[in-house]
Amino acid sequence: MVKQERAARTRHALIQAAAAVFAEDGFTPASLSTISRRAGVSNGALHFHFASKHALAEAVTAEAARTVRGITDRAQQDQAHSLQCVVDATHELMSRLADDIVLRAGFELAALPARRRESSLRTQWQHWVEDSFRRAEHSGSLAHGVSWADGARVVVAATAGFEALGGADVSWLSRPSVTRLWEVLLPRLAGRAGLETLVCAGSPPPPGPPAREHPALEHPSRAHPAQEPPVQTRPAQ
Repeated sequence: MVKQERAARTRHALIQAAAAVFAEDGFTPASLSTISRRAGVSNGALHFHFASKHALAEAVTAEAARTVRGITDRAQQDQAHSLQCVVDATHELMSRLADDIVLRAGFELAALPARRRESSLRTQWQHWVEDSFRRAEHSGSLAHGVSWADGARVVVAATAGFEALGGADVSWLSRPSVTRLWEVLLPRLAGRAGLETLVCAGSPPPPGPPAREHPALEHPSRAHPAQEPPVQTRPAQ
């Protein structure tokens, strides 16, 4: 069990280090020795887990894909309105791109001509946005004259632009920037009937369980029994 935990930590450190080096230096110039030094492990330990730089890139992409899937799954679980799902997922995706180096590296790897394929992160995001707009069209949530394909194309292009620009200027990924994007897009995409219910800044987080009060506040009779009233610290007025 200890060896398995150590191996899992080493693998995680290598994926994090590879993502950082790929993002900083680019995939082609990145070297395995630089990645192993960044992870604080030997070259032998790196090769034990990953046979090549391409295998490391696959691991980075796979972890980033799991993150994107988690973002879209949460948006669908928390929201019944398809357009609000897309708004919420966009906010979380951009926020995670700002502080998750593996996610950012995954998207950058997906943009490389040599690594473009059907299962790329951008294709994964595109398909989810398209499915969401199909549901919005089916429920009558889109504005008159807007097809699911038109709406999805605009959103995918906009989010891809924010993702690319955010690599050099993180302000593109900020909540105010993403909110402003939706303030411009939603009035043109959403039908009037549902527009007022949509939140461009993203849905507020669901309320958590109520905070447990201090026992003295929950049960004053237990804290101060009737036969032992609390002592006043100030004279009565």
